[in-house]
Amino acid sequence: MDLIKKTNIDFVSSRVAIFRTSVIITLIGLAATFLPGMIDLGIDFTGGTQITVKFANQSASADQVRVAVGSIGYGSAEIKSFGSTGEYLIRVNETGRASEISAAIVAGLQKSFANDTVTLLGADNVDPKVSSELAFDSALSLFLATIIILLYVAFRFQFAYGLSAIVALAHDVVLAFVISVLFNKTGLLNLELSINSLAAYLTILGYSINDKVVVFDRIRENREKHKGMSLVDLVNLSLNETLSRTIITGVSVLAALLVMVFLGGDVLEGFAFTMFIGIVIGTFSSIYIASAFLIWYSDRVQHKNVGELHTKKA
Repeated sequence: MDLIKKTNIDFVSSRVAIFRTSVIITLIGLAATFLPGMIDLGIDFTGGTQITVKFANQSASADQVRVAVGSIGYGSAEIKSFGSTGEYLIRVNETGRASEISAAIVAGLQKSFANDTVTLLGADNVDPKVSSELAFDSALSLFLATIIILLYVAFRFQFAYGLSAIVALAHDVVLAFVISVLFNKTGLLNLELSINSLAAYLTILGYSINDKVVVFDRIRENREKHKGMSLVDLVNLSLNETLSRTIITGVSVLAALLVMVFLGGDVLEGFAFTMFIGIVIGTFSSIYIASAFLIWYSDRVQHKNVGELHTKKA
């Protein structure tokens, strides 16, 4: 069933301006994320013990919680407000039995805030050696996934398509990362860099490349059906023909992710929100980033090589 029929939207006429604007915004945002204190690494990558607590009467501020935790003996603890009012994430460098550390902190907080009720929401403990191994394995998995995708698309189509897909995927993951880091600073959601967020970025790669393969496949089909048509017109035609599929798939996935964001709890909300951002960006990049780079590469690089070959033969 086609949701939208017989569209004739000129997607590619403004491709250069949109491509440049998106790349500039992405690079500026990426530079901003590497300012001191911007990236919050999760316990998966730092090691230590992390607990989340809730104050029923919302009587404690982050500064008050920091003082109370310091009086227990964890003066270097990191305190972060997130989620609903009165909920805090507490991270300490000490490792051991998470149950014992969390019990000591909750008991100390309950003593400091006797007029409130402190509830333990969760506790995690990761050894520093394990966290360093996780960081290396996570970076390696992203690198290998990118290389495999490049080889797959280049083999199935042409090298130009594979390179265009990689450029668009890099744009998708980096921009999703930038938005997650910046949004994490609002304290509304816990979007620190963790194994869950790495899983979200890998899932974004999978969804995004699938979306681009659909468009590339239609371009290849139309190249055979409309011989002599320019690449710009082929891309425009293909984007219009796949628009219905793109909207139906995107809206369906986004609706499911929204449910996870609001009802998934602390464990899933960060993953779901990162995925939500990635799906929106991935859909945008399939139309404006991948196609724009494909046209540029075909016009500037491949045609330049053909011209140089003719010059040498002459």
